[in-house]
Amino acid sequence: MDYLSRLDWNHLRAFLATAETGSLSGAAKALGLTQPTLSRQVSALEDQLSLLLFERVGRGLALTGNGKDLLAHVREMGAAADRLAFSAIGRQSEVSGRVSISASDILSHNILPDVVADLRRLAPQLAIEVVATNQLSDLLRREADIAIRHVRPEQPNLVGRRVREAHGLFYAASDYLDRRGHPTTPEAMAKLDWVAFGDPALMCGHIRAMGVPVTPDSFVVHSENGIVAWEMVCHGMGICPMDDVIAAKEPRVVPVLPDLLEVDFPVWLVTHREIHNSPRIRLVFDHLAAVLARV
Repeated sequence: MDYLSRLDWNHLRAFLATAETGSLSGAAKALGLTQPTLSRQVSALEDQLSLLLFERVGRGLALTGNGKDLLAHVREMGAAADRLAFSAIGRQSEVSGRVSISASDILSHNILPDVVADLRRLAPQLAIEVVATNQLSDLLRREADIAIRHVRPEQPNLVGRRVREAHGLFYAASDYLDRRGHPTTPEAMAKLDWVAFGDPALMCGHIRAMGVPVTPDSFVVHSENGIVAWEMVCHGMGICPMDDVIAAKEPRVVPVLPDLLEVDFPVWLVTHREIHNSPRIRLVFDHLAAVLARV
């Protein structure tokens, strides 16, 4: 892939943004370009490589096999460029002060420690507050400067960037399944014990909508705290859905019916429009976006 160094970085960046957002319009918005300009950059890259990198699927774009091969290499280049830019910006004297990041307790526990450590190395004068909550922080009332959410912001004074499409499965502890049996159908799965994050009735409705006929009585353990609920699953209390990036860190659990049941959900970064261009907010926002897009 040495030839990548001879390609126009703007074209590679357009390709990377399109791959990560799944659409030309989303990529154009993320990069601050018009859609025709971004489309021309992607087409120019395809012409240079003599490869088709995307194919249209419904209203979005999907990577071809060649596109998937290229993506891993371009992500490495993007990560290197991000580190260089963040390091330069972070060392500037004006990048100081406090920045608060709101995220779910499970994300705060599993993802944010590495992110905050990187930010402290890049910008030693920053002070980072992590607001671990499963409620939507009110950014308009400054309950946090930046929020990681799974829903698109609707308020006009907020700006958001969709940074990835997360993928999840259903998980249970392997020793629990060894005791109770490994289900082969959603009906058999519903007869096992379940662990709820938050309101069991609400979670019951979501699971039933996926074709698993659970009942409120199926949820034998629940907690408002996601870390506690997940630890209950790891200790063999039952089944629950989980982001596969987080589940991959836990050797005690295995996926349940992974070929039949999946949970996909977007990850959005959100901040207030008035503070989006603050150097310290922009540094943290862009670094979070870069890291979350790669996890």
